[in-house]
Amino acid sequence: MKLQVIRQRSLWWTISLTVILMGLIAMGISWQQLGAPLRPSLDFVGGTRLQLERDCSVPENCAAPIDPAIVRQILDEQGLATSSIQVLGESQQGLLIRTANLSPEERSRLQTALSEELGTFDPQLTQIDSVGPTLGRQILSSGLLALIISFAGITAYLSLRFQFDYAVLAMIALIHDVLVTAGIFAILGLALGVEVDSLFIVALLTIVGFSVNDTVVIYDRIREVYKANPERSINDIVDDAVNQTLTRSINTTLTTLLPLVAIFLLGGETLKYFALALIIGFVAGAYSSIFIASTLLAWWRERVERGAIDASLESRLEPEPSDIASDES
Repeated sequence: MKLQVIRQRSLWWTISLTVILMGLIAMGISWQQLGAPLRPSLDFVGGTRLQLERDCSVPENCAAPIDPAIVRQILDEQGLATSSIQVLGESQQGLLIRTANLSPEERSRLQTALSEELGTFDPQLTQIDSVGPTLGRQILSSGLLALIISFAGITAYLSLRFQFDYAVLAMIALIHDVLVTAGIFAILGLALGVEVDSLFIVALLTIVGFSVNDTVVIYDRIREVYKANPERSINDIVDDAVNQTLTRSINTTLTTLLPLVAIFLLGGETLKYFALALIIGFVAGAYSSIFIASTLLAWWRERVERGAIDASLESRLEPEPSDIASDES
């Protein structure tokens, strides 16, 4: 069964615009509440992160899961009411706290208060990270600069390999993938408190590379079909090219998603949301290559060809200067 990509392009564009609009609304709400479009982690805003886990070798130490309400009460007493709390592990014996920058004495005092209320923590599993706000801003600016440079390099490459309009339309598809991924994480940040860290920038760069590779394959096939059948309409050419590469695109995406799903389900907390960002981005990248980049190219080339035909007709209908002179005489 042949996929009618061009005939249903209004549907594909509506789906994308709906998802992007929802993400932009979530980013706007997040900006009002947090001062940032996405919920930033310690990597970007600076602060102290404490990851603690109960020592279950101590009798009755792990008899009950950690109660977040007790942790919140302890933080309030320590003057750290704005801190974020996350209980970790299937048995909920681990604790992750992100808070403002703490001195060694303040960290020690907080750990002592937590141990008195929650039980003994395993010192070998205790992790304490501290990031200053200056370093956080440097990480953010470096990540955004890397993303901009990647966009510029991809535009230059596609302009040389294909044509400039191919590059512009492929860039629109890449921006689509970034906005979809960022928008879904903005929604997750508001609903579930999901934060983005420096690995999120790495995920965006990886998504851009994956998506443009898929788009190049489809554009290359469109060019080949056009050279073999220049008399056919651009809509038919794009439909055939997409259907010829559809199996390859789906298989590549599925084989890439399998290990990412395994990392998301079975990996640790550090890589969980990195894998989720890649899953969302790769699905959005495959979708944009098949349904957005190709249909935009057909739409644009159709307008260009129609404009060229109209200009040719107008030039034929304009009277020659000699005819005007003879009429005047």
